Amino acid sequence: MSNAPTTTAPTSTGPTSTGPTSTGPIRVLLADDQESIRSAFRMVLDAQPDIQVVGEAADGGAAVELARKLRPDVVLADIRMPRVDGLELTRLLAGPDVAVPLRVVVVTTFDLDEYVHAALRNGAAGFLLKRSGPTLLIEAVRAAAVGDTLISPQVTVRLLRELTAGPTATDPDERAEPLTDREREIVTLLAGGSTNAEIAAQLFIATGTVKNHVASVQRKLGVRNRVGIAAWAWEHGVCRP
Repeated sequence: MSNAPTTTAPTSTGPTSTGPTSTGPIRVLLADDQESIRSAFRMVLDAQPDIQVVGEAADGGAAVELARKLRPDVVLADIRMPRVDGLELTRLLAGPDVAVPLRVVVVTTFDLDEYVHAALRNGAAGFLLKRSGPTLLIEAVRAAAVGDTLISPQVTVRLLRELTAGPTATDPDERAEPLTDREREIVTLLAGGSTNAEIAAQLFIATGTVKNHVASVQRKLGVRNRVGIAAWAWEHGVCRP
């Protein structure tokens, strides 16, 4: 199998391309040394009207080069790859020293705490287990494209247990602007690992409405992403693991 990177569509290579345009699809680069995985991801993502796979790479070194050339909106990267692994790839493309970072979602078979922490520390915009399924994969790409972070529910549960190991506060709103009843419903479902689409279906509201509520909750609680919301919910007894 050739390790040469491939592309599928002409794209802009300017350094200011950091997110999806208002009219174009979310442009995704796949980095995985298994061709079968890349093919499966491509099939799932290209079936979405708002997502387009613009390139593939079979090793981390080629992926870094291709990402810097194509400036995709989102890079999906395996951890264990030849030349450059996914954690180093994340640091090189999204780390704190990168002037114009890309959005990298780490997708792996290996559910190890050290991988999760290293990926997030290196600037990852998501951490998914390959067994999470196509719905979460699509949701992670869309979340990363708008600057959010999505982590597999199985991993989130473990992270939250670490975050909530200390004493808990008695008043869930004592240090925050109070949440509305609808926001509390969404927080409870989110902390249970539901995606925006799943929350929307359960509450009979639009996915965009869920997204707006999540953004409002993040602002009120002063947290950066869904993990922060869920950690707050667990810490303050809004819901339980």
